[in-house]
Amino acid sequence: MSLSLLLPESAVTGLLTSWADEPRVYERGRTALDATVTAALLDDYIDTGCVPANEITVVKAPHPSLNPLAFTTEGRTDPVRLRALHRAGHTIRLGNLQRVIPYLTAVSRDIQRETGYSNYVHAFLTPPGQQGLRHHWDQQLAVIVQLSGVKRWPLWHPPADAPMRAYNESWRVWREDYIPAWDAAGPDIEIDLRPGQSLLLPRGWVHNPHVPDNADEGSVHLTLALRERTPLWLAEQFVAGVIEDPAFRRIVPPAHITGPNLTERLRETRTELIHHLRTLDVDTLVPDVRHASMTELEYTT
Repeated sequence: MSLSLLLPESAVTGLLTSWADEPRVYERGRTALDATVTAALLDDYIDTGCVPANEITVVKAPHPSLNPLAFTTEGRTDPVRLRALHRAGHTIRLGNLQRVIPYLTAVSRDIQRETGYSNYVHAFLTPPGQQGLRHHWDQQLAVIVQLSGVKRWPLWHPPADAPMRAYNESWRVWREDYIPAWDAAGPDIEIDLRPGQSLLLPRGWVHNPHVPDNADEGSVHLTLALRERTPLWLAEQFVAGVIEDPAFRRIVPPAHITGPNLTERLRETRTELIHHLRTLDVDTLVPDVRHASMTELEYTT
């Protein structure tokens, strides 16, 4: 099981039956993942240009991410600029490595086969005593795999209930008093994540990761983000087949959108949708839902 590359098998068994809602640290030991995707390998990607420029983010807290022009030349990653920014304290995020490193492609696919969850893999390279992103929360569960150095993770309970997609994204609902309040209260949990450990970070938990000031070396970690399936996702599978019904493919005239007929058209469509759902054979839908769970790509859910 590929999740066992990230977590102990006992933790994987628990996750597959009952998903986690609290952060947890696991001693994973040394796995094939650590032997194959090393900190040295990822560091080399700063110089090679093999990660597409549009998959690279460069950031140093408290400032926003740099404009890609700061580390590209003619649309391609500029290794000299990128290395200089890293020496100057910027975190480099190498995005979607499951599209770049064949081994991680296999890991990502196996995790999706195991869970039915689409996923993606980012790497973060942070210099000693530095920080990339500041306080925020994410829309999906993450498994943080520490490869080298130490990353400190102050964590706060979710301020938004079950964020997903555009709903309650941290930057969309951000309040200026968030960070002062969190800093004044102190974190609910604080974890120093070390090589050989993985952090299971449920979606919505606020995190403010950084390399401690007294660290002798920088931090390199992988973030494997898993897009959990939700009842909304299942509901979308119910309506995915309505395109086969001619009633749902007919034109709605512009006047019915902009004029007083819109209310009636909405009622008619709701009636047709209810009929579709009532007559739908759920048993025949099962193979399609399973297929969708195994084939949807990283950002679709």
